Amino acid sequence: MKSSNPQKPGTLSLFLGTGLYSGLSPFAPGTAGSLLALPFIYASGLYWGTLGIAIFLFVWILISLLTAPAFELFYGDDPSRFVADEWAGQAVPFVGIAFTGDIAADGWILALGFILFRLFDIFKPLGIKKAEKLGAGTGILADDLLAGLYALIILKIVILLA
Repeated sequence: MKSSNPQKPGTLSLFLGTGLYSGLSPFAPGTAGSLLALPFIYASGLYWGTLGIAIFLFVWILISLLTAPAFELFYGDDPSRFVADEWAGQAVPFVGIAFTGDIAADGWILALGFILFRLFDIFKPLGIKKAEKLGAGTGILADDLLAGLYALIILKIVILLA
């Protein structure tokens, strides 16, 4: 909800809330944000394993919760330029994934995790749309975390069957 006298998010909030400015993409900012998050997620998982991805996820959950209110006050409900929630949600499919460091071997996992997350985030099936309607900025994040959880389940099944 837009405030009658909103204050634009500060420089740091703008940088983080837009996912290092990826949310300012004129075309599909949520997809741009998710895509830019991938190298950071991969590096976190590659160098620090599951703990690295968990820390990445936790940090972006905090960033999302801390910056979302300013974005909603200034830009309105769930503004497309706000993609910190996508950065958090995009990390979820990779929790518990052991990357090998071989980009050829890891690349298909990254690509599939990305595609699955984006499909769930865009189409919002299985209660994701309902999660989006939670108030006070949490809905912005909740739907992405749930989309990431569904993507994680399918990704793990595919990896087990591969």
